[in-house]
Amino acid sequence: MRIGAVSARTGLSLRTIRYYEEVGLVTPSARSQGGFRLYTEPDVARLNLIRRMKPLGFQLDEMRELLGLLYPEPRADDEPAVLEEHELRRLREFTEKAERRCLELRATLDTAEEFAALLRDRLARHTERARKT
Repeated sequence: MRIGAVSARTGLSLRTIRYYEEVGLVTPSARSQGGFRLYTEPDVARLNLIRRMKPLGFQLDEMRELLGLLYPEPRADDEPAVLEEHELRRLREFTEKAERRCLELRATLDTAEEFAALLRDRLARHTERARKT
């Protein structure tokens, strides 16, 4: 599929998708004869994964490393890749970072929801007072 369809499916802008290509996070699987980028389902899956990493605060180099862990290069003998001990350790570290950040984001959301509830309450009170007068 072309970049416009990928943008619609992932919610990422064309500029962002091109930037991710420029920094080596996702490379289109092919180019059309006219030079248009062509993406496959695995390319879209990688872009969606990157989109999920962004709000968790992963940096570009961490994203690149994590993508390498999650999508390792296929082995020459067609056997599934097995992560080595240091790779498993890094994957655990990334998992812990993601979980910590999720907790932080939940706390931030709780605070924001409390504030929104306060605003709704104040609005309701003022609306009620205005109706009575």
